[in-house]
Amino acid sequence: MSEGPSFARKVRCPHCGGESLYAPENRYRPFCSERCRAIDLGAWSTEQFRVEAHPEPDDDLDEPSLKH
Repeated sequence: MSEGPSFARKVRCPHCGGESLYAPENRYRPFCSERCRAIDLGAWSTEQFRVEAHPEPDDDLDEPSLKH
């Protein structure tokens, strides 16, 4: 069975905003290039991007201590 034409869509590169092919042919997808992908990875590794976390309330603080 032969492969038909690829109907890849074009998306905006998350780093530079340029056009990026979102298809298996683009090994850097969703980025447009290796450079944009590396810059994004570097930003995560240096904690320029962070996912904010909120600590869960500690239920143990509301209960009386059983220690004497």
